[in-house]
Amino acid sequence: MILPTKGISADRALLSVGAQILRQLDQPLTVSAAWHALRDWRQSTGRPDNISFSWFVLALDVLYALGAVSYADGLLAREVTSATQAK
Repeated sequence: MILPTKGISADRALLSVGAQILRQLDQPLTVSAAWHALRDWRQSTGRPDNISFSWFVLALDVLYALGAVSYADGLLAREVTSATQAK
């Protein structure tokens, strides 16, 4: 589920979806705005499978557990780490 398996394609694995969410968070967004941005991005890039909102939330949970995103004042934000500061 977190990683691709025989039953879950690489594009639907939670880490992959999490990476796609992070691409949308170039600025803090509400959860619903991040959801719509991800759906629009997946559709514009021709991703084969649509994901459900619950799958999106699971991917957010993984990102939060990893410390990759924060949630404050109703906004999701990408957490800045030493690895992302080097860019």
